[in-house]
Amino acid sequence: MTDFEALYKRYAGDLYRFAFYLCGNHAEAEDIVSETFVRAWNAPVGIRVLTAKAYLFAIARNYFLQRARRAWRHTELDEELRDPSLGPQARAEQKGDLTRVLLELRALPEVDRSALLMCALEEMSYQEIAEAMGLTVPAVKTKIHRARLKLAQARDISEVKR
Repeated sequence: MTDFEALYKRYAGDLYRFAFYLCGNHAEAEDIVSETFVRAWNAPVGIRVLTAKAYLFAIARNYFLQRARRAWRHTELDEELRDPSLGPQARAEQKGDLTRVLLELRALPEVDRSALLMCALEEMSYQEIAEAMGLTVPAVKTKIHRARLKLAQARDISEVKR
């Protein structure tokens, strides 16, 4: 039996108990004990028999403190903190939908497109649109209604193609 093996057999139980009381977790305590002996094995200077226990406990404590300092970076994420932005696939689909809508919008006659955009994007009233375009209010309502119908028909056709 080697000296290091004897050292392990003599102090592993004490180190485990110490580590468990430090962290309160069996698996983490086992990790601390394992890492303690790895660090002791790789130490540049040999372990003196008179101070071996204190030396091993110091290594275990220092390793525990290192882990504790790093632990704040490894917190559980709350499910409510999900990224509100869309994923790559949804963004691609949305971009494709937007491209189709823009193409369909450009296919509308300019008068219908302008009336629809003033209503939908600029939130102008029918009266304001009529004044801006030099049309009557009923004509503006008709143009917006027809533009919406054409876009809806184009959307329905594109959904059938999918």
